[in-house]
Amino acid sequence: MEKVKVICPSCGATNKYPKDIHGKKVVCGRCRSVLPEPGTVLEPSLQQVSTLIKESSLPLLLDLYSPNYASCHMMHSIITNLAKRRAGELIALRINVDQHPQIASSLGVQNVPTFVIIHQGNERARTSGAMSETDFSLWVASKI
Repeated sequence: MEKVKVICPSCGATNKYPKDIHGKKVVCGRCRSVLPEPGTVLEPSLQQVSTLIKESSLPLLLDLYSPNYASCHMMHSIITNLAKRRAGELIALRINVDQHPQIASSLGVQNVPTFVIIHQGNERARTSGAMSETDFSLWVASKI
């Protein structure tokens, strides 16, 4: 059975998740928390964001958004599609800046939507504003 890498949002450990085992509970080998299915866009807590940035072995794609803007909503389906296509290669995080202004502030985010790619604790790339699915996918592919 083919497996893909997923990151535990609770402890940041890398786990191998059976690719075709939908709807079943799979737990982290380190902390025993339930793992998200590969390709899921995570909506982490403040603590989970910190853990993932420090511990993730996979690149993180942060989608910093506000529910008050149409351009942010437009990008949600693009991010969801990308996360599914790139399952095992990156982890997508959706962060509401209205609920978590401290995350936006710590990353210096002033506009939404803003997308940040972080790998091994370091920012690799950043862009702001809505774009087409093709352009966005190409931007991500060139940065991870």
